[in-house]
Amino acid sequence: MTKITDPMFTDETAARAVVEGIRWPNGPVCGHCGETERRYATKREGRYRCGNPACRKDFTVTTGTVMESSHIKLNKWLLGFYLVSSSKKGMSAHQLHRMLGVTYKTAWFMHHRIREAMRAGGLDLPPLGGNGKIVEADETYFGEVENPKPRDPRKGPYTKGGKSGPSNKRAIISLVERGGSVRSFHVPRADLHTVTKIVNENIDRETRLMTDESRLYITPGKSFASHETVIHSAKEYARGDVHTNSVEGYFSIFKRGMRGVYQHCSEKHLHRYLAEFDFRYNARFVTDGERAALAVKGAEGKRLTYRQPN
Repeated sequence: MTKITDPMFTDETAARAVVEGIRWPNGPVCGHCGETERRYATKREGRYRCGNPACRKDFTVTTGTVMESSHIKLNKWLLGFYLVSSSKKGMSAHQLHRMLGVTYKTAWFMHHRIREAMRAGGLDLPPLGGNGKIVEADETYFGEVENPKPRDPRKGPYTKGGKSGPSNKRAIISLVERGGSVRSFHVPRADLHTVTKIVNENIDRETRLMTDESRLYITPGKSFASHETVIHSAKEYARGDVHTNSVEGYFSIFKRGMRGVYQHCSEKHLHRYLAEFDFRYNARFVTDGERAALAVKGAEGKRLTYRQPN
């Protein structure tokens, strides 16, 4: 069982060996050109030099990751990954700053980069569901938008019961494959066009789609093997295996974490918090140590810089 007193969390050399084992199971790989054969260690611990004549650059295990060019010790990075990965409802930057012994500004810097490492993205993500599988879809609202706009009464409602829905709230759409993964999206508006696009691009056509009675899913639901609903307004929450309890359970974990741990989140960063909660939910069947290793692995090929060099 992993403990925060383990040497990999207190000694930088031990931490480097662990991270190298996660990122380079078959030996060092140049973070600049991808060379795997021609490289050699330099006199500086943890630093290698690429033997490719076209490259010849120095690199470390953090090159090409969210940890690159950081002055934070690698054992603190590793402990940060472990703490955020193992806390079901998240861990605030203030708590990180106290436990890691770094400033709050440094902890905030680390936390957003750890979230970036947890982010699953790209065009190569396979669709959710499949033949005989179930995907639940639902939308929720969390926090007020930073630049509220007056409602246009001429636009038709597409929410439960024909009502106009929450005004000036941040809209979130989540898709949960029952027993599998979740994908969440922060969108400017949860309207018919947006929901249709997300559902069609992320769910296999052979899937059984399950939603509540919201009008948002009537049109996109016709594209799937079946579209089954439960009517919450009539206090119906399950009918056999037809329910949306999985996606609502995810929303419960997300909102408890956001209200009880993070308390405040600016709208421009909401997608990063969603990525964090998605990651932990999707890796819920592994140990805390294995989940942290997945997050470290996810740091490859990602950078997050808020201040560009001159």
